[in-house]
Amino acid sequence: MKASDLFAAVTEYSRGIIAVLLVLTVLVGAGAPMVGQSSSLEQFQSDSTAAEKLDFIESNFASGDQNRTSVQLIVRDEDGNVLSKGALIETLELQQSLRNNRTINQTLANNTPTSGVANIVATVAIRQEQATELREEGAALRQKRAKLNATAGQLSDALNRTREIQRQYDQLNRSRQRGQINDSAYRQQASQLDSQLRQIRSGVDQSLTDTQAARFTRLMSQTRTLQGQLDTLNASLAAGEINRSTYRERAAPIQQSFEQTYTKGLPGVLRGEFAELREQGTQLQEQRAQLQNASAPTLSEQIEQLQSMNESEVESLVGSVLTEGGNGPAEQAFAFMPTSYEPGSTEADATMLVVFQTQQSETVQSMASSTIVESQTAMQTLAQQSIDRDVLVFGSGIISEETDQSMADSIAIVGPMALLFVVITLIIAYRDLLDILLGVFGIFAVLVWTFGFMGWAGITFNQIFIAVPVLLIGLSIDYAIHVFMRHREEREEHEGESVREGMSVALASVGVALVWVTATTVIGFMSNLVSPLPPIQDFGIVSSVGILAALVVFGGLIPALKVEIDSLLESKGFDRQKRAFGTGGGALGSMLSVGATAARKAPIVVLALTLVLSAGGAYGATQVDTSFSQSDFLAEDPPGWMKDLPEPFAPGTYTAKANLEYVNENFLRQDSQAQVLIEGDVASASALEQVQSARDSAAEKDVVVVLSNGEPRIQSPLSVMSQVAAENETFNATLQSADTDGDGVPDKNVEQVYDELYEVAPDQAEGVVAREDGEYTAVRMVVSVKGGASSSAVTEQMREVADGVEGDDLTATATGQPIVFEIVQDQLLDTVIQSLIITLGATFGFLMIAYRLAHGSATLGAITLLPVAFSVSWILGTMYLLGMPFNVLTGMITSLTVGLGVAYSIHLSERFTLELGRRDTIWQAMHESVTGTGGALLGSAATTVGGFGVLSFAILPALQQFGIITGLTIIYAFLASVLVLPSLLVLWTRYLGPGETGEATTQTAGSPVANSGATEVGED
Repeated sequence: MKASDLFAAVTEYSRGIIAVLLVLTVLVGAGAPMVGQSSSLEQFQSDSTAAEKLDFIESNFASGDQNRTSVQLIVRDEDGNVLSKGALIETLELQQSLRNNRTINQTLANNTPTSGVANIVATVAIRQEQATELREEGAALRQKRAKLNATAGQLSDALNRTREIQRQYDQLNRSRQRGQINDSAYRQQASQLDSQLRQIRSGVDQSLTDTQAARFTRLMSQTRTLQGQLDTLNASLAAGEINRSTYRERAAPIQQSFEQTYTKGLPGVLRGEFAELREQGTQLQEQRAQLQNASAPTLSEQIEQLQSMNESEVESLVGSVLTEGGNGPAEQAFAFMPTSYEPGSTEADATMLVVFQTQQSETVQSMASSTIVESQTAMQTLAQQSIDRDVLVFGSGIISEETDQSMADSIAIVGPMALLFVVITLIIAYRDLLDILLGVFGIFAVLVWTFGFMGWAGITFNQIFIAVPVLLIGLSIDYAIHVFMRHREEREEHEGESVREGMSVALASVGVALVWVTATTVIGFMSNLVSPLPPIQDFGIVSSVGILAALVVFGGLIPALKVEIDSLLESKGFDRQKRAFGTGGGALGSMLSVGATAARKAPIVVLALTLVLSAGGAYGATQVDTSFSQSDFLAEDPPGWMKDLPEPFAPGTYTAKANLEYVNENFLRQDSQAQVLIEGDVASASALEQVQSARDSAAEKDVVVVLSNGEPRIQSPLSVMSQVAAENETFNATLQSADTDGDGVPDKNVEQVYDELYEVAPDQAEGVVAREDGEYTAVRMVVSVKGGASSSAVTEQMREVADGVEGDDLTATATGQPIVFEIVQDQLLDTVIQSLIITLGATFGFLMIAYRLAHGSATLGAITLLPVAFSVSWILGTMYLLGMPFNVLTGMITSLTVGLGVAYSIHLSERFTLELGRRDTIWQAMHESVTGTGGALLGSAATTVGGFGVLSFAILPALQQFGIITGLTIIYAFLASVLVLPSLLVLWTRYLGPGETGEATTQTAGSPVANSGATEVGED
């Protein structure tokens, strides 16, 4: 079946074609409302070991919880001091306002939703006061114990004196019995002893209560009785009445009674006071334990504490908390201060407040959920309203909101501008309102088909898809111009030909070129399927579908509509014959003839210059960098003229990129972390030695954030152990016991240390040690890296750290978002190279086969693609000169250059082979080709360049670069087709094709090219 028969069906059954395609447009377009939108960078990630290990971390480590995210609020006051009493209280009150806001509160983490220097200062002040109170209570308790002990000592002395007086009584009685003293002397001495006893009792009674005095009186009586028994026993021993053995036997129970009197009897006198003292001591110990394990004070308590202190007290406390070399809270405080902060200073112009949030079914790096976006937007508004100082809010929700907004704003600005430019260009090219309207309607239909397919296929609209509408607008107009201009040429050349006949011949002559253009362009874009990055694969699929839709719409629907409408108008007496663009001679014709003239005079020179220029471009191509980072998708604040645009075209205000740069330069980025995952026998002393070695190695890397106190921000099981030990005496004892050499690394009972760490600080333990079914399977080291550090540097240095972990039973993997992004960046470069090779190879093969079947010459297919290959080197060299890297958009420039550029070469080659069969010489054929098809090429190039060029006004930087480089791609492809391809075609004709003789060469009748008339093109 001939192609002419196929395209004749479009004109012969035009009404049926219109009906079927309009119904299909409605059906396919019904999927457009189902298209979702995403600005997540995570969608660009592909399968890799680093990504797999990052997923493992998020699933097995508590602080790697994928449902948790953080927001950084930077409080700035360039003319003031954010560490003053008033500023600290203001920061705490801001936190209180955040927690009281319903929109924000529902997203806050449960335990510690906000944290900053103000919290640490206030908490330290409260803890110090509590510790002071406990010390005072302890001192009072010790004083009370000393007083009781002194009283007990006095009572002991009183009993000793009582025993001595009793001995004197016993001696006095024995002297009387022996007649050594008379009764008068006895009574006198006994009276003196009684007086001494009364004095003892009286002296003791003054320091005792009545009850205590009564108890002591009984003790004195017991003591006198026991002493009397002992004295009698001593006298018996002295008199020889008993032997020493009997003495010891009888004296033992008396001595035992004495001991009980002193050890139990004396404290028994003060038993109530001693019991109260013991109870108070127990309570004091409990209070100390509670203070050690106490949860953070409430915000109200923190605010009240700072309000109760004067300025000098707060200033002194700030200085002590932020002193270099501090432990515990002081060490953590530096994480909230600028990296340029001078430790010990009580003044600073900025500090950071971190807000922790939970989000459902989203990861930290992924696109923030709507609730997170709303809450962080609310934080911005609330901070501006409730605090006099400048507050910068930086978080995934803000970034996601601005990215989505920039996408919408870019479409709102670029879409109308592209359409306006196309319409203006079509006015110049068509000079006919109906053709312009048909072209615009065709564009609309192509977009409906494309976005409808995305909806039905479930493909999400992301940043790179903003280029799709512009791409399809340019290609659609390209198709439209070639069809309309060829139709005009046909009717102009064959006067009296009907609209339907003219369109049938036009489609037959240009239709094969359109099919081949579509095929090669689809090959170019489908080569993106080799990319491991899902969005680029989707871009290739959607672009290919859109291109096929353009062929259907502008090869079927629009020609059928034009046939019906023009036929109707001509039947009413309206003249619908128009001159084709570029065929009227003049300056435009002369300009388009430059390539033909050069091909006639010096084709070898043209080819030589082209090769030299392409070699230079090829060298530049090897120097182009690759980039994949968050900043590629963050918009800068638009210029003033854009903000003056009327609604809904006026863009919003963008601060995320500037804020990102500020945080990178001045603060620790909460979301900029690399990680080293260590798996295997991690509950061993050797494993912890490796962790310490890895920590020391990481600390020396220049990508690691060093806080203002000079310490790198690295978290590991050892750092967590140290922090917990500083706050918990029990765990500290366990750690000290396990660390026999005192180097801070347990060298025995590691599993026991892990067990107790999980018991006393489970949240902190789960952040660095993974446990499954009671077995410790992995540990991790979290390294905070500089926000501005390149992903390649982070990857290289963290892999060096991981490689340094030795041990038969241990494996270490460097991972984290920067490393995963570096892998994406490497895969992006692989995509550029692979897609270029595949596109060129597949397109060369397709064109050589197609031209062999259609024109009997496979070499003509290769010749047709050569200018496109040259233009690829030119555009890559231009990227190097302009300093443009390969990113997710510009990384597709090679396949796009081939896909779009080959269209210009195919149209010119097809027209040239057609004209060879019609004209007397190749020079006439070449002139007719470049002025006829060249005019259409110029029109399509202008519209495509304009369409992509307006992307330079997009809000997204990546889109701006893509628009500029794609516009240049079209220009290079057009110039290559009208300046270089004519010389190549001449050389092909001379050496590989029909050949030439003399100045006026005619084609042999039997050559394949000579038979390529309008009626034979596209024959199957």
